[in-house]
Amino acid sequence: MSKKIIAVNAGPRMGWNTETLIKEASKGAESEGAVVERFDLFRLERYTGCISCFGCKKEKFKGHCICRDGLTPVLDAIREADGLIIGSPNYLSEVTASFRALYERLIFQNLTYTVEKPCCNEHLIPVLFIMTSNAPDTMYQGLVNNYQQVLSRFVGPTEVLVSGNTLQLRDYSKTDWPWTLFDPAAKMERHETVFPEECKKAFEMGAALVR
Repeated sequence: MSKKIIAVNAGPRMGWNTETLIKEASKGAESEGAVVERFDLFRLERYTGCISCFGCKKEKFKGHCICRDGLTPVLDAIREADGLIIGSPNYLSEVTASFRALYERLIFQNLTYTVEKPCCNEHLIPVLFIMTSNAPDTMYQGLVNNYQQVLSRFVGPTEVLVSGNTLQLRDYSKTDWPWTLFDPAAKMERHETVFPEECKKAFEMGAALVR
């Protein structure tokens, strides 16, 4: 029976860095015989982050967020999956608000508030966390480590792929005012040389998720 991998895109821009790496990781998973189901968080029905209703702290709802909205199908799919690929661009030194909404709901439903067994998730799955940013990837080690540790504890063993200094626009000269913070030629060169290697790495990491 084929393994089921869930791929979640927490970025709004189709065809750009985050989605490209998620697609490559998904292709890697498929190369190992997995079936990949994808969700684009910016295209779901309305949803929120955790609303602190504490419904998931009741025994009959243990491990299940009882808030019903656009994230419900995503949470249900992850709960039954054999692996998770999730990616987000970095906005203002954080992941997107859409990522955070899912992250809150995904983690909190498995948090028990007990010393004896802090996590009630009995079905831990491998996770690949992808983050892209127009700033150098060395700026986000603490942020990435935190997400990796929490995801590993409450969802499953997590690997990380960070792609920094990414290309944001095909033509920086067409902005309404000069983006003098960036070197467009250097951005393009990196996109044409380094980013393809990161795509290959995403493919391999997606494949490893299934093995």
